[in-house]
Amino acid sequence: MNRKALGKGIRAIIPSQTQESLNEARALPIDEIRPNPYQPRSNVEEDLSELVNSIKEKGVLQPVVVRRRRDGYELVMGERRLRAAKLAGLDRIPAVVRVVEDGEMLELALVENLQRKDLNPVAEALAYKRLNEEFGLSHEAIAQRVGKDRSTITNALRLLSLPFKVREALASGQLSPGHARALLTLASRREQVEMCERIVTQGLSVRETERLCSERKVRPPRLPKEKDVHIRELEEALQALLGTKVSIFPPGRGPGRIVIEFFSPEDLERVTRLIRR
Repeated sequence: MNRKALGKGIRAIIPSQTQESLNEARALPIDEIRPNPYQPRSNVEEDLSELVNSIKEKGVLQPVVVRRRRDGYELVMGERRLRAAKLAGLDRIPAVVRVVEDGEMLELALVENLQRKDLNPVAEALAYKRLNEEFGLSHEAIAQRVGKDRSTITNALRLLSLPFKVREALASGQLSPGHARALLTLASRREQVEMCERIVTQGLSVRETERLCSERKVRPPRLPKEKDVHIRELEEALQALLGTKVSIFPPGRGPGRIVIEFFSPEDLERVTRLIRR
């Protein structure tokens, strides 16, 4: 698929809020326009009352962008305007018809939402993931298309590795991206959920969260000391005698132990008979 970087390509397809773009638009029946299947916005229950009131008073000031389909049209950009126009009781909406490839649909919808800065961090990260997995764009290519640093894209995608409960709190605004990045430093998902609950209930700041997460980082486990050569020789001798794995633990703070492994009742009987000889 021939892809062009956003910039000129985006500006060519997004109608500006000028009289020329309104003159270029045509009034299309709203019920003939299907939603954009690549729309990254997840909060479909958002409050559109302000936009609805504006449309009732002044009409739709900026046309939506659509592409033609066999049975009507498919929305490319302007999802909020289309839904608000329906709520305002309009039958038609000004629209500009453009030729847009499937691969550009998500890019265009994502850029439109990012320009408004109203995507929650999880929805934004999921959109980046789709660009990466469905359209094969690298983090660098995504960054170029949305006008951000590559590290911003990478950090956003890392948020998707958090437990569902944490992502839910992040999407609802109970956690900030800064809180979430601090949680990523914890060793287990259980710790991440526990710290998330603490942030929400205690209203912890990002700095406080970073400090607490730093204190709870798990130290790397100590490597076990190498066993004495005589202990290893005894283990090998017992393993040869009993035909199963034998581990010897010398006494330390407590008594020493000999662990003999078996794998079935029959195996246990066999080992027992050998010991009783």
